[in-house]
Amino acid sequence: MTALPGGRASSAPLLGDDIEPTIFEMSVEGRHSYQLRTTDVPKAPLEELVPNEHLNHDVIALAQVSERDLVGHFTRLSHRQFAVDLGAYPLGSCTMKYNPKFCDAVAADPGLNSVHPGAPAPLVQGWLELLVDLEEKLCEITGMQAATLQPAAGAAGELTGLLLMRAYHEANNDPRRRVLIPDSAHGTNPASVTLGGYEVTTIPSGANGLVDLAALKAALGPDVAGIMLTNPNTVGLFEEEIEDIASAVHDVGGLLYYDGANLNAILGVVRPGDMGFDIVHMNLHKTFATPHGGGGPGAGPVAVSARLAEFLPGPRATRLSDGSYDWVTPARSIGRVHGWHGNAMVLARALAYIDVHGGDGLTRIAQHAVLNANWLRKRLSATLPAAYDYPCMHECVLTASPIKASYGVRALDVAKRLLEEGFHAPTVYFPLIVDEALMFEPTETESLQTLEALASALERIALLCANEPDVVRNAPQSTPVTRVDEARAARHLVTTEDAAGR
Repeated sequence: MTALPGGRASSAPLLGDDIEPTIFEMSVEGRHSYQLRTTDVPKAPLEELVPNEHLNHDVIALAQVSERDLVGHFTRLSHRQFAVDLGAYPLGSCTMKYNPKFCDAVAADPGLNSVHPGAPAPLVQGWLELLVDLEEKLCEITGMQAATLQPAAGAAGELTGLLLMRAYHEANNDPRRRVLIPDSAHGTNPASVTLGGYEVTTIPSGANGLVDLAALKAALGPDVAGIMLTNPNTVGLFEEEIEDIASAVHDVGGLLYYDGANLNAILGVVRPGDMGFDIVHMNLHKTFATPHGGGGPGAGPVAVSARLAEFLPGPRATRLSDGSYDWVTPARSIGRVHGWHGNAMVLARALAYIDVHGGDGLTRIAQHAVLNANWLRKRLSATLPAAYDYPCMHECVLTASPIKASYGVRALDVAKRLLEEGFHAPTVYFPLIVDEALMFEPTETESLQTLEALASALERIALLCANEPDVVRNAPQSTPVTRVDEARAARHLVTTEDAAGR
């Protein structure tokens, strides 16, 4: 029996079983996983340091475990997780790229990570130079004039871009109320538009998966502030009429916002600025291989054309005429969008990635990403047909609708079974305009051998669908956590660690 806080007990084993106990089930009163040094600092009553009304006098039920058990518990849990360092992670749209350890080594340099962000500019000239260097290179890559490195993630970059759009129109005494968004767009786009104070107008896709230009033009008017668009788009296809789209939006005084989720597909080949975009946000974890999402922190710089530079968040690292660096706030800045100057160590990793590859290397990244996605699309054409059967860019959107129609097996079931084949599942049911969507993005980092293994696994799953569909419908069964009843979990959600309530 394992002691629990409050005198309860659990029969969950500590070792030698597939069932991993919770940290509370491992708790034994009196055990500790830390030691504090004895000092000569005299003790003072806590009430003298913190006002009594701010003190919590209740006992906090924390687990009491030894360091050995604590480390073992979290190490065992980590071994049950799939990670980008373990194998292919073909999440379409999310771009789960392998993170080179070289970049981590750069960010670990004491000359970078021992500096306080509040240090005065004369003492951090190296950091300011690094930030200016990164900004200039991001602008060169995107075809923009200036950038802010403050946004802490892609969604923060989106909101920053919308606030810049609003500031620009308001400065021209031309308040507008609508932003156009394609129906295949990322789900964060409408949310960002709403947070930015605008209304969303949805633009349908044509039968070819691209923006319906006629519908776009019909939706335009003097109240349109701009359009949020990514190119290639969310179904992995290049918007062939992007110049016409840009002209149409600009003709009514609107701005073009580039969602940088798919920038990885066009690095060194074509730039958003050359397509006519005015605002470009970048997901450094997607394109420049820095830590991703919850494994972050992230970074979502926003670059703009010359007419929007004066509105950028400040202060910005700036090179002065004498060659030194300082913090400078643009004349009509929208203000800060981050407590300091962005997630600096992530920015350092991105610059290291750009520098180690160089311009020609970045171009090869895009070329290989596109090649890998098209190889997978063609290889699986008889198993999971493409939603749009012509060359894609960095990701391919396949559909499980024929398998569902023939055997009653859904895209979700295919994705769950893929976990038992040793691969992370692709993005499912996105974009919403594709029935039973499976979105694969192998990225440039996966070898031909890995792609071959992934395709073979999917072909085996297709055979199972035909011969033993229940095996796929009930997958996964051999993973540490088996098939979950998602509907029941949502309806009877347990939000506390309570062994008796599970």
